[in-house]
Amino acid sequence: MFHAPVTPTPATAAPTHEPLDRRLVLSGLWTSMLLVFAYVDIFGFFRADVINGALAGEVSGPGFAIDQTFLTLTTLYILIPSLMVAGCLLLPRRPNRLANLTLAPIYALTIVGGMLGETWVYYLIGSCVELVLLVTVVRVAHRWR
Repeated sequence: MFHAPVTPTPATAAPTHEPLDRRLVLSGLWTSMLLVFAYVDIFGFFRADVINGALAGEVSGPGFAIDQTFLTLTTLYILIPSLMVAGCLLLPRRPNRLANLTLAPIYALTIVGGMLGETWVYYLIGSCVELVLLVTVVRVAHRWR
């Protein structure tokens, strides 16, 4: 039986880096954005103004009442990027690309709106990271041909 000689690879050879599938990249970006989004909101409960507002049944700052309507709208707001995590993996390329190019800028605008008047550094840092992730979503989706 004939065996071809095995050519050893040099120890100094650079590892190859295969590009990731765009679906995985986009799904990962939405996941990261949601994690930062969630933790920034969770950290808010260490702030007296936020926790006192929640205990009083209103959102501190704008003073929205925390009621059925507010919680329903908040749930719908967070469901869209949450579903984008799966949507990026499951949708065909064209609607996937369109959804990313449409939804990421809309969410970026809402994040910028939430930053207006905010003075807490943790919130501003988290929001900036969310914006960078959403800009990257747009960039990856735009280059997906």
